[in-house]
Amino acid sequence: MDKLTSILNQFSFSTGVFYTGQLCGLGSFEDEKSQTGHIHLLKQGELEAHEPGKAPVIFNEPTLIFYPRPVPHTIRAEKDSNTEVVCAEVHYGAGPSNPLASSLPSMISIPVNRDHRFKETVEWLFEEAFGSKCARQLVMDRLCEVLIVQLLRWVINNHQVDVGLMAGLADSRLARSMEAIHKEPAKNWNLVELAELANMARSRFAAHFREVNGQTPGDYIATWRVEVAKTHLKKGKRVGWVANEVGYENTSTLARIFRSRTGISPKEWQKQFMDH
Repeated sequence: MDKLTSILNQFSFSTGVFYTGQLCGLGSFEDEKSQTGHIHLLKQGELEAHEPGKAPVIFNEPTLIFYPRPVPHTIRAEKDSNTEVVCAEVHYGAGPSNPLASSLPSMISIPVNRDHRFKETVEWLFEEAFGSKCARQLVMDRLCEVLIVQLLRWVINNHQVDVGLMAGLADSRLARSMEAIHKEPAKNWNLVELAELANMARSRFAAHFREVNGQTPGDYIATWRVEVAKTHLKKGKRVGWVANEVGYENTSTLARIFRSRTGISPKEWQKQFMDH
């Protein structure tokens, strides 16, 4: 299992295209209660994207604009610019507050022509969006999911983030130790083992890990265990079983760590998820 697959197995996501066509005027995505990220694909024309408190960004070539978290923003096009877009929502299985979405900038943009595989996927999506083939909605939704995976590959390969999960996976020294944590969250990892995987001295590894990930190795392991626990809880697993599965001897230890990171107990979180 590669380093990105192990992440996506925990932070499942789905997309839903909700608009295709010409954009005239202002499109607003400022619902404070929103739990979704957004994709805006510019097919042609000129588009202005704006977040409160930041300078507007102008796009005038085919571009993927990705808001991984529920960030208030607007997109605008002049009426005579003949601007065409495809817009989709991004839903995360356990909600948008996860290390994957949190490790990315509030907005990422990639010109469609940056990579030939990326361009092929986008062109296929545009063909579906502005055509009338059978199962059009289903194909568009799946293609948007493929685009996100391609974008994440691009972020890792091009070192586009400085701190957090994606930065750690892009770091040639830390990637092996992080992959090991992801694959075996229940293992009682110690600093010496993780430093050896990174081929670094223990003190240097600890300092570099914290600098890149924004957490100590111990805190990162605890955070990852909570995310793995959420995956099991979503499937209706008992809290006691989940605790053992992620490396804790009893439910009280899991509950303490879980509450420190989510504000609620595993049972409360599971109930909230099931109710939705």
